[in-house]
Amino acid sequence: MTSVSISTPARPVPGERTPPPGSGTPRRSWRTRLFQAEERTAPYVYVAPFFLLFAAFGLFPLVQTAWISLHSYKLGSEMKWLGLENYVWLFSNPDFYNSLWKTFTIGVLSTVPQLMIALGLAHLLNYRMRGRTFFRVAMIMPYATSVAAAALVFAQLFGRDAGAVNWLLGVVGVDAVDWRNGDWTAQLAISIIVIWRWTGYNALIYLAGMQSISQDLYEAAALDGASRWQQFRHVTLPGLRPTILFTAVVSTIGASQLFGEPLIFGGGQPDGGALGQYQTLGLFMYQQGWTYGSLGRAATVAWVTFLLIIVLVLVNTAITRRRQP
Repeated sequence: MTSVSISTPARPVPGERTPPPGSGTPRRSWRTRLFQAEERTAPYVYVAPFFLLFAAFGLFPLVQTAWISLHSYKLGSEMKWLGLENYVWLFSNPDFYNSLWKTFTIGVLSTVPQLMIALGLAHLLNYRMRGRTFFRVAMIMPYATSVAAAALVFAQLFGRDAGAVNWLLGVVGVDAVDWRNGDWTAQLAISIIVIWRWTGYNALIYLAGMQSISQDLYEAAALDGASRWQQFRHVTLPGLRPTILFTAVVSTIGASQLFGEPLIFGGGQPDGGALGQYQTLGLFMYQQGWTYGSLGRAATVAWVTFLLIIVLVLVNTAITRRRQP
């Protein structure tokens, strides 16, 4: 038996004239060309608002800051070209290296415990327990609190004479601590503010990542005799590697830009204490720009901070990827 294939004629496009037989390639109508052009350009039109806003409020300020950093500039006066003199001043200034070191130490004291506590809290909330919805909501409350309110409250708690922390230390027989004027004590107090405010936020991110891990993996591990700690090490942590990388990068960026907590903790003074014991890069930039009025030097600090953030993010990414199997 021979099969016969019957082909149906193509339907004409609405608005397009049917060419007469033997006329060759049909000509496309203006409606067809319009539809095809819309199909090609529609994705670019949809994403254009983001790039326009980024260029106006992200790229332009970044380029403008780089341009100002090459000048001597104060409000109400004209810019004077200096070239790289501001960068030479910055890298020969001991106050810059002090603020860089304080930013690093406060960042480590706040980021490492914060992420570890958040991971532990998320692991506990991942189990079925009574009132876990209440605990999830309660953990996000510190993040909803403003920086000013949190810093003001903790500045009172860490007061030298009437602070609640020193009162508790006195109960157990420990002498009062001058938290604000000490070197490591001031950094520890500021780190506690950051830990209190951001731990719940990171815990909920870890919790969302844990709930995306398949339960079949935990059941298979339990059948093989793995304890909960072994399940956490060999199932939860490998599944959370992308989430841990994200929180580490975001926390590193936040620690590099730390400003509000040390400023309010120090009573609104950008010098970071009598000896600069908690002066971060953000405070140092603010001091140059608004205390001394040198916007060119402040822009230089801002651009160097931006480059340092990029380097830290790349280092974090490289370390996390190297630890992956």
